[in-house]
Amino acid sequence: MLGASLLGISGLSGALGCASGGATAGSTAAGSGAGAGDGPRARPPGEPMRVLILGGTGFLGPHFVRAAVAAGHEVTLFNRGKTNPHLFPELPKLRGDRREGDLAALEGKHFDVVVDTSGYVPEHVSATASLLSSARQYLFVSSVSAYANQGQAGLTADAPLAEHPEPGNDDVRQFYGPLKALCEQAAEAAMPGKTTVIRPGLIVGPGDPTDRFTYWPVRLARGGEVLAPGQPEDPVQLIDARDLAAFMLLCLERGQTRTYNAVGPAERLGVGAMLEAGVAALGVDASLRFASAEFLAEHEVQPWMEMTVWVPPSDPEVGGLGQVDASGAKADGLRFRPLGETFVDTLAYWNELPEARRAEPRAGLAAARETELLALLAGKDASADAAA
Repeated sequence: MLGASLLGISGLSGALGCASGGATAGSTAAGSGAGAGDGPRARPPGEPMRVLILGGTGFLGPHFVRAAVAAGHEVTLFNRGKTNPHLFPELPKLRGDRREGDLAALEGKHFDVVVDTSGYVPEHVSATASLLSSARQYLFVSSVSAYANQGQAGLTADAPLAEHPEPGNDDVRQFYGPLKALCEQAAEAAMPGKTTVIRPGLIVGPGDPTDRFTYWPVRLARGGEVLAPGQPEDPVQLIDARDLAAFMLLCLERGQTRTYNAVGPAERLGVGAMLEAGVAALGVDASLRFASAEFLAEHEVQPWMEMTVWVPPSDPEVGGLGQVDASGAKADGLRFRPLGETFVDTLAYWNELPEARRAEPRAGLAAARETELLALLAGKDASADAAA
């Protein structure tokens, strides 16, 4: 069995414009949108917004900042100044640490909209949202790990959320999903009718510190026979951080105060098609060798962390996380770049990292272990052929 908070803390970590079609702001679309505020609060066309981002220098944050700046908005960052402090030297930065209750730099400040990409503990979200409640909109980045039944296919944004089994315990690594659910509630309580909640699944692309998707472009680039998980048609979902950032900005510009599942791609995607898209985009000589979920379990190969992106769709705990319903977000403007582009750009990002960092991947299957497993599969096939 896989843990109930599969995406983990690193699951949350730039600017493809979203189309202007789709449902109007505040409308209800079936599927992944739930609830609505008391009407749109979209800024007048062409008027820049004063945007505060809580965080902004990790993975998703920089993509959002770049998108907002490119669109002409006035962006301010609030963070500790410890993660990638070299980023955005031209932008105003407020220093503080809400984990320590240090919000003094925000006192007396007013912003049109607030973006929270770094909230994990409900008390922290409540404090910042309350202090910034004069804003017209608060966008909180949550996670599909907030759902109670992650083994259910087709989860919509109104599906039941996880309940915290130990109220008051703020151990984020242990209770990531339930805490995210409570953070959503804290934001809405502080700014009723003015919150937007976005629940992404696996966020991927340039800048990803987890290596969970990055494993595949790096592995495919080496070529040869590649061990692939499950069955080719097993569903997988992911979203390029740049597409997610563009959708977040669109929600703010249109004043869309709803809850969305933000997962991609636009159509159902099997793990086989995902990997074949990578092979084609990278132009590599690689062939896929699929190993069943039973084989991988027998040989203690971990879904998600070793066979990355994929989880067995039949897993009763998390099998639904490759089949989440994002129809509401897509109706309201979420758009996706070609998957091949994400493969190419992620590999380019990886190749620019320091050699010491590339020498120690944080996810994926070690090369020697993959060779061992491929040999076991070949021996299994030979035995089956001899018995036939």
